[in-house]
Amino acid sequence: MTKLRSVVRGCGSFLPETVLTNDDLAAKVDTSDAWIVERTGIRERRVAAEGELTSTLGIRAAEKALAHAGMRADEIELIVLATSTPDNTFPSTATAIQAALGITHGAAFDLQAVCSGFVFALATADNFLKAGQYKTALVIGAETFSRILDWEDRTTCVLFGDGAGAVVLEAREQPGEADDQGILSTHIHSDGRFYDKLYVDGGPSSTGTVGCVRMSGREVFRHAVVNIAQCIEEALEASGMKASDIDWFVPHQANKRILDGTARKIGLDPDRIVMTLDRHGNTSAASIPLALDEAVRDGRIQRGDLVLIEAMGGGFTWGSSLLRW
Repeated sequence: MTKLRSVVRGCGSFLPETVLTNDDLAAKVDTSDAWIVERTGIRERRVAAEGELTSTLGIRAAEKALAHAGMRADEIELIVLATSTPDNTFPSTATAIQAALGITHGAAFDLQAVCSGFVFALATADNFLKAGQYKTALVIGAETFSRILDWEDRTTCVLFGDGAGAVVLEAREQPGEADDQGILSTHIHSDGRFYDKLYVDGGPSSTGTVGCVRMSGREVFRHAVVNIAQCIEEALEASGMKASDIDWFVPHQANKRILDGTARKIGLDPDRIVMTLDRHGNTSAASIPLALDEAVRDGRIQRGDLVLIEAMGGGFTWGSSLLRW
């Protein structure tokens, strides 16, 4: 019996030109390259220039994804943008991207699940496509986290960077088997009891300000390894797969110690992990599509490969997806 799957037609990414190294940060706050690398694995990150908005980054990534897919912008029916750093409180940044691409039909909206945003956005678009409501979708993760950082707080300002990544999805009939091309399963979760472990201390209805990122690092780390491993096992079980079946693991790029710990916990080969953390930092909702695009462009990810993605973010939110490229 055939099954409608969301197949990845193409991907793209964009990074701002400005590079901020650990040594650059050490000149501003009490930290050092050795301290940052040891605790996070990050060596540098990108920072958006003045006038370079989240929509700017998202548009560039979307254009590259469309070109890679060999599709025109007007063939896209749905745009889901994952971001925690929109251009404005409203309207949605997705509609700004929609307008810039010249798309005047379908729907475009933002989705906010912080670092889990891309997984949540992918799950949302996948379900719209599987339901038959749309045939094509553009899923984007774009962030300018540099705009909500306290540059005197060394526990957070060393972690985050700016960037954007995107994928183009198309609904296609597949045989309904484990070797189908496309998204095989998505799994998303949240637990609001831990909202104050990773949050921004501002907002329209609370302070009337944008606010800055605040984090309880140890608590986030403790929950991350457990929650991520759980949702990965959930994805494998739902698809009848095991860890050894995975060709590439493309995780949210938050902390090298979390990624290594997750790989050990579920028995993943470390050589199968796509890691851009050292050069990009934590780009929140943009990190997975940025890493995906890099691994596709350099030839690691090939058509037919089984790819596992996962993320955890503020809320707490977490999720995973298993897809065949």
